[in-house]
Amino acid sequence: MFEYQLNMAETVGFAIVLLLLGRWIKKKVNFFERFFIPAPVIGGTLFSIILLIGHQTESFTFTFNNDIKNLLMIAFFTTVGFSASLKILAKGGVGVALFLLAATILVVLQDIVGPVLAKALGIDPLLGLAAGSIPLTGGHGTSGAFGPYLEELGASGATVVAVASATYGLISGCLIGGPIARRLMIKNNLKPTEGKAGFDSSLLNNESEMTEESLFSAVVYVGIAMGIGATINIILEKYGIKFPAYLMGMVVAAIMRNVIDASQKPLPFNEIGVIGNISLSLFLSMALMSMKLWELVELAGPLSIILIVQTIVMALFAYFVTFNIMGRDYDAAVIATGHCGFGLGATPNAIANMETFTATNGPSVKAFFIIPIVGSLFIDFVNAMVIKGFASWIVANFR
Repeated sequence: MFEYQLNMAETVGFAIVLLLLGRWIKKKVNFFERFFIPAPVIGGTLFSIILLIGHQTESFTFTFNNDIKNLLMIAFFTTVGFSASLKILAKGGVGVALFLLAATILVVLQDIVGPVLAKALGIDPLLGLAAGSIPLTGGHGTSGAFGPYLEELGASGATVVAVASATYGLISGCLIGGPIARRLMIKNNLKPTEGKAGFDSSLLNNESEMTEESLFSAVVYVGIAMGIGATINIILEKYGIKFPAYLMGMVVAAIMRNVIDASQKPLPFNEIGVIGNISLSLFLSMALMSMKLWELVELAGPLSIILIVQTIVMALFAYFVTFNIMGRDYDAAVIATGHCGFGLGATPNAIANMETFTATNGPSVKAFFIIPIVGSLFIDFVNAMVIKGFASWIVANFR
C-alpha cells in the first residue's frame, strides 16, 4: 500500500485546496446552496471518500499533521467565548432569554435521547452523544471538535458519526420547519403583526471599519485568551481534572468579554468573528479530509434510527414547547420553524426557514431579532458546557 504522510505546511495547503474546491462545487450545485452545506464539508468529505476507496482497495492512504488543526479548533471556540455577552443578553429582553431557555432544554433533551437509544441499540452511549446536540444544535464545527474528544474517551468512529449526523441535520431541519409552522398558524388562526422582518444587528457587533490595527487587536485578544486557557488546562491536569483543549480558552474569552463590556471599552468583535470564521473553515476542511468513513458502515443502521427519533423529537419540541414558551402567537410560530432549522442544523438554516415562511405569510420582527442573537452569541457556549457534562456522566456510569 502506498502511504504518504503530510507535514504541517502540506496539511494546511491541502486543506485550503479542498476548501476552494468545496466553494466551487457549492456554487455549481444548487442542492448545497439550498441546504447551506458548508464548503469545507463538501471538499473535505469528497477527499474522505477518496480515502475510503484507498482503504477498501488497500492501495493508498494519507496521514495528516494534526497540530495546526488543533490550534485552529482552539482559536475558533475562543472566538465563540467572546460572543457570550451578558450585556447583550440583557438588552435582548425577555424573548431572547426565553428562547435561550428553550434551546438549552432541547440541547439537554437531545443529549438524553442519543445515548439512551444508543444503549438500547447495543452501541456505545458516547456514539449516541455524537448523534445528539453535538451535531444537531452544534453543527459541523462542534462535531469536528467533540468527535475527537469522544474518541479519546474510547468511542471509535465518533467523529464520522457526528459529521454525518450534522449533514443530515442541515437537510432535515429545513424540511420539517415549514410544515410545522404552517400547522401552528392554521390551527391557532394566527396573523402576523405589522413591521418588516429584521433585527437590530448592532446587538451582535459593531460596524466600524476593519483595519490592520483592529485586526491585530483581535489577534491579541484571542491569543491571550487561548494562552491563559491553555495554562489553566495544564494546571488542572496536574490535579487530575481534564477538559477538552478548547474549553478553558472559551471560558476565559467569555470572562474577558464581560469585563470589557463592564468597562465600556470597545471590542473588535467583527475582527474576532473573521478570525473565528477562517479558523472554522480551515479546521473543518482538515477534520473532514481525514475522516475514516469505513467506521460508519456498521453504525449506519443504529445511527439512522437515532437520527429519525431526534427529528421527531425536534418536531414535537418546536410544536409543543417552543411555540408555547415564545407566546403562542404568529411570532412564536415563526420562531418554531426557525428552531427546527436551528436545532437540527445551523443559524443560516433557521433564517432560511423563517424567510421562506414569512415571505408567504407575513413578516415577524421578533423572530428575526431573537434567533440570530441566540444562534450567533450564546448557544454554542451553552452547548459545549452541556456536552462536557453528559460526556463525563456517561464515562463515569456506563464505561
